[in-house]
Amino acid sequence: MSNVKAKVMLVDDHAMLRHGMAMLINMEPDMEVLAEAGDGNEALAILKKKEPVDIVLLDVTLKTVSGFEVIKSIHALIPTLPVLFISMHDESVYAERALRAGARGYVMKQEPGEILLAAIREVLKGNVFLSKHMHEILLKRIATGGTAEPEQLINTLTPSEFEVLHLIGQGHSSQEIAKLLCRSIKTIETHRFNIRVKLNLKDGADLIRYATRWTAEEH
Repeated sequence: MSNVKAKVMLVDDHAMLRHGMAMLINMEPDMEVLAEAGDGNEALAILKKKEPVDIVLLDVTLKTVSGFEVIKSIHALIPTLPVLFISMHDESVYAERALRAGARGYVMKQEPGEILLAAIREVLKGNVFLSKHMHEILLKRIATGGTAEPEQLINTLTPSEFEVLHLIGQGHSSQEIAKLLCRSIKTIETHRFNIRVKLNLKDGADLIRYATRWTAEEH
């Protein structure tokens, strides 16, 4: 049996949570945390300099760029590097989008530590990890032909639109969102318009009501 440990990178902007995950992982005989990063730019800088890692654990919502943007940059740099999304957000909303973005799995932060460890091991084997509940949701969607029920319209949004909707739901203005995502106000306004069209919302007020309700339900 090999004594070589799988090398893990953690990307999460909550330092205390990140260190807690590192302690959990480092207690295992078959894996260790090689690097930690607080945002996407730091993660990419580390990946360019350090010895290769075997898996990246990536938070969906970072303070600067969305995890969906970070995973694109990671795979542009190292296409074969598996990424496991970790998040506080409901997997029924985010997990399918994560898989479409190229992630190999999705684990909610509310899950116990053994679930995270099992997910890491599953992804390292080359498999995809989702909860049993999420597997059932996806299988049901396939079995019913993937019909777009109203609550599924949100899956038509691009990663950038999705992130903007989330920030609107948190109460941020277009100016604040532009600053948070390092985009122009014009770009954010375009995203807002596209979101309204895709979700069949009549105006800006309707968008704010929808985003606020969706964000509250998501938590």
